[in-house]
Amino acid sequence: MRPILMKGHERPLTFLKYNRDGDLLFSCAKDHTPTVWFADNGERLGTYRGHNGAVWTCDVSRDSSRLITGSADQTVKLWNVQTGAQLYTFNFGSPARSVDFAVGDKLAVITTDPFMELTPAIHVKRIARDPNEQTEESVLVIKGPQGRINRAVWGPLNKTIISAGEDAVTRIWDSETGKMLRESDKESGHKKTITSLAKSADGSHFLTGSLDKSAKLWDTRTLTLIKTYVTERPVNAVAMSPLLDHVVLGGGQDASAVTTTDHRAGKFEAKFYDKILQEEIGGVKGHFGPINALAFNPDGKSFSSGGEDGYVRLHHFDPDYFNIKI
Repeated sequence: MRPILMKGHERPLTFLKYNRDGDLLFSCAKDHTPTVWFADNGERLGTYRGHNGAVWTCDVSRDSSRLITGSADQTVKLWNVQTGAQLYTFNFGSPARSVDFAVGDKLAVITTDPFMELTPAIHVKRIARDPNEQTEESVLVIKGPQGRINRAVWGPLNKTIISAGEDAVTRIWDSETGKMLRESDKESGHKKTITSLAKSADGSHFLTGSLDKSAKLWDTRTLTLIKTYVTERPVNAVAMSPLLDHVVLGGGQDASAVTTTDHRAGKFEAKFYDKILQEEIGGVKGHFGPINALAFNPDGKSFSSGGEDGYVRLHHFDPDYFNIKI
């Protein structure tokens, strides 16, 4: 399995997202410029210029016409995927950390960081079909959790919002009223900051990764803990195969704790686990720094990883991968 190395970012990667068809891959990095690539050969298609700070997150609409990005410049921008034109800018008083389109693309959930006097918040915005009719107003704002909210995504049928972040608690909110419905308990939950969250293809369960060196699989409706995957370094990114029962964890030390002359150069690996048996089944090495982003192609036949080293590595699986037996 030879990776395709995609070099388009000057700074560490923060987020990767495939469109629903799996032919485009969107990458965000700390260099202000989200980029779109062909997902089969890693060719760079174009960039989205306009942000003035690190871009933490993005999402793409179901029909691949709109891109939404959240940035440290305290804005969330809507883009035309095809032309790269900015369609609208939402302004916040603090950095935007996470964005997620609802099913139907009529709503987006956005999380903003704590900043100066502002507490962290989850905002729901209505997304107009015609950018000229787009407004700034929030349908709902949820304030409550302490510490940064690193991810917020929609639950089944857009009825709930699932959030997780610095306080290590996963919460489920009612997306109509903003009331908290469930939260993970201290015993079964993570012990340190939750860095990442990935939903299964059918939305019935989701995976969280944490700096406590583990990832956990949860039931979306009941917030019951199903599985725990233990690894030996902090987890920065998680992904779930839509095809096989595999979960992938990526991570490494925090950038500040990495020594530059580490003898394990190029050894930051994406580790594959059997979703059911919780056992490690393999790893893909190659990055020269911690892995910050992971994404599976919706067809399950390839995956990509983005690192602190500024590279996106795109891996198309060999036929053997589909026959791994434990």
